[in-house]
Amino acid sequence: MPTDRPAHRRTTATGFLIAGALAAGLVTPAQSASAADGSGVRIHDIQGTTRVSPLAGQQVRDVPGVVTAVKAFGSARGFWFQDPDPDHDAATSEGVFVFTGTTTPAVAPGDSVLVSGTVGEYYPGGEAAGLQSVTQLTKATWTVRSSGNPLPAAVRLTSSAVPARYAPDAHGGSIEKLPLKPGRYALDRYESLEGMRVEVRDAAVVGATNEHKELWVTADPRHDRTRRGGTLYGAYDDPNSARVKVASLIPFAQHPFPVADVGDALTGTTAGPLDYDNFGGYTLQATELGTLADHELARETTRKQRSDELAVATYNVENLSPKTPQAKFDRLAAALVTNLASPDVVALEEVQDDDGTVNDGVVDAGQTLKKLTDAIAAAGGPAYQWRQISPVNNQDGGQPGGNIRTAFLFNPARVSFKDVPGGDATTPVKVTRENGKAALSASPGRVAPADAAWTNSRKPLAGQFSFRGRDVFVVANHFNSKGGDQGLDSRFQPPARSSEIQRTQQAQLVNGFVKQLLAADKHANVIVAGDLNDYQFSPALKALTAGCVLTDQVDRLPKKERYGYVYQGNSQVLDHMLTSRHIGRVDYDIVHINAEFADQASDHDPQVLRWRP
Repeated sequence: MPTDRPAHRRTTATGFLIAGALAAGLVTPAQSASAADGSGVRIHDIQGTTRVSPLAGQQVRDVPGVVTAVKAFGSARGFWFQDPDPDHDAATSEGVFVFTGTTTPAVAPGDSVLVSGTVGEYYPGGEAAGLQSVTQLTKATWTVRSSGNPLPAAVRLTSSAVPARYAPDAHGGSIEKLPLKPGRYALDRYESLEGMRVEVRDAAVVGATNEHKELWVTADPRHDRTRRGGTLYGAYDDPNSARVKVASLIPFAQHPFPVADVGDALTGTTAGPLDYDNFGGYTLQATELGTLADHELARETTRKQRSDELAVATYNVENLSPKTPQAKFDRLAAALVTNLASPDVVALEEVQDDDGTVNDGVVDAGQTLKKLTDAIAAAGGPAYQWRQISPVNNQDGGQPGGNIRTAFLFNPARVSFKDVPGGDATTPVKVTRENGKAALSASPGRVAPADAAWTNSRKPLAGQFSFRGRDVFVVANHFNSKGGDQGLDSRFQPPARSSEIQRTQQAQLVNGFVKQLLAADKHANVIVAGDLNDYQFSPALKALTAGCVLTDQVDRLPKKERYGYVYQGNSQVLDHMLTSRHIGRVDYDIVHINAEFADQASDHDPQVLRWRP
């Protein structure tokens, strides 16, 4: 079931609130008079015309409405009710949630009720998380006047009903007190429907079913459609406003939640109250679920490299350790052998140490990599060897005790690795010259590991390979995560991307390292690969390619294919492969085998490039 939420309430003096709301024009004099004793208040008076209630902190009495849905599980139970007699203001919602804690409320959809309680604002994840709030009633009592009443008609979400513009621009400030403009901004439109019944019909799935039994649909399937049926995230100013999360209020024993992949559809009608949470924003809490139309999305397989082509891949294997079930090792191995056609070199990310998240000082990952290479051999793949450098304990981020790092696999029958001693967790690799060509002081070696840019983050791993007599330098990366950034649906607009600063600094260091290689040999063959945790249009990628020393291969793909990760219904780019200018033309492929599927071996799609020296 979806993650529960604790109660959270504001307390503010009643008189102050009424005066402020009256001065701001959020309530009428008649409403303020009735609100003084809590009587005569309707749901639209509680919701108001901004994101926070003008009656927050007040007691209200005998608010009328019809119960539309009941949440009967978890520690955040309650019910939604809606006024069947709405006002004529598109900015005011006619629905609201009544929070009852761990107690299942004794009401049913169709009950006509009078509800009394305290108006409050709940911030999913806490107010400091930066998300929007949900107006709710707490400490509530109610009277059921009649049962079996028809539910208010659901508002249908369509491409014309949801504005393309996502949010008002508050120059990074809060939009909470701005008057809602539901005809202009998508976030305002959703807020104006908070707690009300909404519906989507024949909805395209753009985010696969996750472990919490949630999926993402879009009300505008034609907008920025990927080749395989997703929704492409291609710019900060266009986050695809028609995306909505779908969860279910129907007991799973009664109606199993659909297991959907991107490109599938929920045919018919999916309807329920519009909620908001910290794991995806606006959520249609379904009391009616459409029927899954399985469009049988296929996992891709790339072609095998020719004998004179070097194939280099990158794959985030998502917290892999010996404690990971063997089935995942087998799936990763099968993908490397079959879907990726046994690349010559593989840059791996999120390789954990030999006891996983046990926080006991173990940092070596030999058992993890042996288990993976054994699985590859068992799947009919090459006898891969590996190279890696263990980090200082708990200094590279990720799950505590896991000590994730990047690592190389390589097929010694196709390529050789130039081992140069001296590389360790804290010694920076230097660029040297040998016989007029660029070389490394240590191979493998870590790029500027002591620089503050790598604090609590993975350090790049550089290695020198040889293919058909040509030296190739590969730098495996896993830049810092987006943790701490404000969400797209934040109440602060545009949202702050604080983690971007560190990634940009990291990109500058890698860019500088590549420049050193090219200064030593302008014809040096350099491939920078890995999970950079940022988009092709981000400041970090601009810093990484500055000076035209690297080409981001994703920019050479057709627009509809520029993605390898799906987050909250947005198909996007986090993993990259970049090449130095001497490498020239390559055959590059993002191999879609994970991100679009409910059944994943990793949350990232791997990538491969093939190059003929």
